Amino acid sequence: MSALSKLVETIGRWEPNDLSPGLRWGLAVLAWGVALALRHELDGLLPPGFPYLTFFPAVLISAYFLGTAQGIAVAVASGLAAWYYFIAPFHSFDVTGATLVALFFFAFVVATEIGLTSLAQHARRALSAERQANARLAEQRRLMFHELQHRVSNNLATVSGLMKLQRRMVTDEAAQLALDDSVRRIDVVSRIMRNLHDPSGQSVDMARFLHDTGRDILESTGAADRITLTVEADPLLVGPEVSVPLGLIATELLANTLEHGFPGEIAGKIGVSLGARGAEGRALLQIRDNGRGLPEGFDIETARSLGLSIARQFARQLGGTLVMERRPEGGTEARLEFSY
Repeated sequence: MSALSKLVETIGRWEPNDLSPGLRWGLAVLAWGVALALRHELDGLLPPGFPYLTFFPAVLISAYFLGTAQGIAVAVASGLAAWYYFIAPFHSFDVTGATLVALFFFAFVVATEIGLTSLAQHARRALSAERQANARLAEQRRLMFHELQHRVSNNLATVSGLMKLQRRMVTDEAAQLALDDSVRRIDVVSRIMRNLHDPSGQSVDMARFLHDTGRDILESTGAADRITLTVEADPLLVGPEVSVPLGLIATELLANTLEHGFPGEIAGKIGVSLGARGAEGRALLQIRDNGRGLPEGFDIETARSLGLSIARQFARQLGGTLVMERRPEGGTEARLEFSY
């Protein structure tokens, strides 16, 4: 911000009550004295007919910066001084027709100055009060939104905990696997909601999310000691309308890679990359592995896997394209190009 902009902002926020009454009256006397002294200095330089020239700025400045009462006092003192010193007959308060015209002109101008200044101050105060009220309302809404997100996150964590308890009571392997998948998805949404109610902002850094979530998936599946995960992601801040579906897609693809690309105790590598792509507002998520690869005839559009079905649905929600194909060197590559 330039010095001029700072000065304008300071003047715009000025309140006469920022100064003590004694200081305001002292400054009013000083403004009147400076205007009078300056008018005396210019007396020999000005042509006849300018008795109030230096007093008008003093009245305006006093009314704005010191208060209406001080502005009126400076106006009265200035009118009397100009009448006595600079309106013929000089050094007297004699009344003539010319004197009345000059005094009426002065009274009209200073009344207009003080009136407009008072209206401007009133309008500025009303605008300032409205801005403060709007700021308080916005802060209340922000706090309520954060509280709502916090409660949603806690509720999701509760649901996840209940499902984990239920899993311990289930003996069917397929049911256990389904419950594990459901808990993982709920945990992803809960993690994103916790990021969103962070006071630092209403966006999620997907690069950090991919790092943390990838590590958590490997540890929760017991694959951390046999799978090397590499994440190369540009900082990408997105709101909840993108972070939730994108986070679920990424976790579904990672889980699918671990389950089908590295079954049993097979070791390998998984690479994840995320970055902006070409056109404005587009990004590319890639997940590559050196595992078993896709089966012959695999088509993601017809795959019956629940996880891939979820990934397809959310890809369409992001206006994106999800592709899975064999890599020439072996393994699988999944690509999601999407809008953010």
